[in-house]
Amino acid sequence: MATLCGCSAFLALFALIAALLMTFSAAGLGVTWPAVCLALITGLLSLWLWRLRERDGGTDRRVCVLVLGDIGRSPRMQYHVLSLSKHRYDVTLVGFLDTKPHQDVLREERIKIVSIAEVKGLQVGPKVLTYVTKVMVQSLQLLYVLLKMKLQSHILMQNPPGLPGIAVSWLVCVLRGSRFVIDWHNYGYTIMSLSHGSTHPVVRLAKWYEHFFGPLANHSLCVTNAMKDDLQKNWGIKATTLYDRPASIFRETPLKQRHELFTRLANTHPQFKHSRCEDVDGEVETTVFSVRDLTDDTVALRAERPALLISSTSWTEDEDFSILLKALEEYEDFIKGGACLPSLVCVITGNPLHAVTVKWCVFSALYMCVCVCVCVCVCAGKGPQKEHYRKLIDSLHLEHVKICTPWLEAEDYPALLGSADLGVCLHKSSSGLDLPMKVVDMFGCCLPVCAIHFSCLHELVKHEENGLMFRDSQELAEQLKSLLSEFPSSEGKLGAFRRNLQSSKGQRWDDNWDQNVLPLITAP
Repeated sequence: MATLCGCSAFLALFALIAALLMTFSAAGLGVTWPAVCLALITGLLSLWLWRLRERDGGTDRRVCVLVLGDIGRSPRMQYHVLSLSKHRYDVTLVGFLDTKPHQDVLREERIKIVSIAEVKGLQVGPKVLTYVTKVMVQSLQLLYVLLKMKLQSHILMQNPPGLPGIAVSWLVCVLRGSRFVIDWHNYGYTIMSLSHGSTHPVVRLAKWYEHFFGPLANHSLCVTNAMKDDLQKNWGIKATTLYDRPASIFRETPLKQRHELFTRLANTHPQFKHSRCEDVDGEVETTVFSVRDLTDDTVALRAERPALLISSTSWTEDEDFSILLKALEEYEDFIKGGACLPSLVCVITGNPLHAVTVKWCVFSALYMCVCVCVCVCVCAGKGPQKEHYRKLIDSLHLEHVKICTPWLEAEDYPALLGSADLGVCLHKSSSGLDLPMKVVDMFGCCLPVCAIHFSCLHELVKHEENGLMFRDSQELAEQLKSLLSEFPSSEGKLGAFRRNLQSSKGQRWDDNWDQNVLPLITAP
């Protein structure tokens, strides 16, 4: 009611001033019509800006979280949204809805999802024209969405992708008096340089854009201390390091839940089915990994089970999957050469929760009735390099290593990680300053990891403690041979890494967020 009265009073005052100006102009008192028009325009703009910045009792409890990408594949931003809602903030989540977000996001009443369409730009003419029109249309669309919604206390935006989101969000915050927070996951221009080269005009323009608009944010978050130092030194940005931490859904999967997952997958992927090489009575339910006794409902892992190897990918230029494929070929040669090693069923999954990247998939397991175990590798995802690697996978002729690409429901991905025996990460940071969130999730499930080396990886992977770092396919093959040589026994190096992860579980996302982000949001 007070807002309505204030607006009416403003309009009445504006109408009175406009009437006086027009009277003076008509009476020839030196007030020209251009001056009247200018006054009218100024008054209307003032009224519009006043309405844009008009606060109500709920403004301080409203936050907009912006993702210029697929919300379902942006786990860190979904975690931000859930953390805000737990502290009783009303959250508007803006982004693309190509992939279904996590159920917790969909169920929470305080979270409103506003879907925006991904703009394609003109499909005719030079690529530069396509890119320019895409940016212009996306800017107008985003500007309309952000100005239309109720006044927000903060806009929290993921970068990359940041074009045109950073500039538009900053402008909206200036117009509406909101605070602007950028969560730096990486630098967008370094990702573009992977495909265009660092000297390409578009890459140089993107670098200038991030350098110019990035420091205009009120607060900045980043994913590593290395990035924090770089932002301070080279960008003049004082950032708070918010390490990725696993959400509570990432944990070791209980044995009974593992069996249920394997049984569901076996319904659509025969590689998870037991081969029936053994005599089995009708009182057990079997998969290639597990056995359930139907008489007392107990579940046990099979002694001859495959080892489950899992990797998550977005099929982008910052992941060279040929390294894993070559390592698997070398591993095959180890077995053919007489090494007592498990066969591999390799699961390469696209992570439906993860940022700027992937959809879900999983590979299946092939059980072999021989004196060796089987290891599983699952392969999937969505990205520009997928078809290239699919062709490479199809060209492989491996007897002891099998690869496949089935899809997983989002809720099954954490369960699969918690059921696996070893993880492999091929993410190589374009900037050398961000960390792979897929490894964070694997560690949350106490899953040891072999990860390709880059400059700041030591902030996450402790070599010979919770995993191993490799530089090429040969080194990865040797690590697979070493870690799986005693499988399924837990007495070897693989078991030691898992025990280290179990005993040194770090801070979870909620505590980490409350400590580092909540003070920025609640600050006066």
